[in-house]
Amino acid sequence: MTGKTVGFAMCGSFCTFQKAIEQMKNLKAMGYKILPIMSFNAYNTDTRFAKASDIIKSVEEITENRIICSIDSAEPIGPKKMCDIMLVAPCTGNTLAKLSNGITDTPVTMAVKSHLRINRPVLLSIATNDGLGASAVNIGRLMNTKNIFFVPFSQDDPEKKPNSLVAHFDLIGEALEKALEKTQLQPLLR
Repeated sequence: MTGKTVGFAMCGSFCTFQKAIEQMKNLKAMGYKILPIMSFNAYNTDTRFAKASDIIKSVEEITENRIICSIDSAEPIGPKKMCDIMLVAPCTGNTLAKLSNGITDTPVTMAVKSHLRINRPVLLSIATNDGLGASAVNIGRLMNTKNIFFVPFSQDDPEKKPNSLVAHFDLIGEALEKALEKTQLQPLLR
């Protein structure tokens, strides 16, 4: 699948940014064009994991594109058919809740909404500490939503964080190719 464009949207699960960036490199190596999108928090927050400016620099160097980081810049994604698929990696519990309930108040949620309105696939790579808690209802609702697919996921630390779920970022390429065919990569729970 070369020549297709992936909208690669990043939300604020900062501890997974390096995994996401590695998969961004992998997708580019597979021949995909990448349109980067970041939530306000992902774009602006310095954390113990990295400075925002360093993440921005890496993403823009890899993708050779400026990051979409405002709601008004994300809105044309659907009408202009800018992407073949939208990937949200990492997708936080906060973003899951917003997508599940139709809230559009970040560049990422606007990008997804805009993309879905033209009946194209969205792939979610979740990373949330409450996936088996408060976010479970949102995951369930989104699993039953047309054109929404998930990167297979599992508990990342059942002993210390029993409600935490994280996608297997190394499966993003395979899950993305299936989602482009409007098929969920199985098994979903690993």
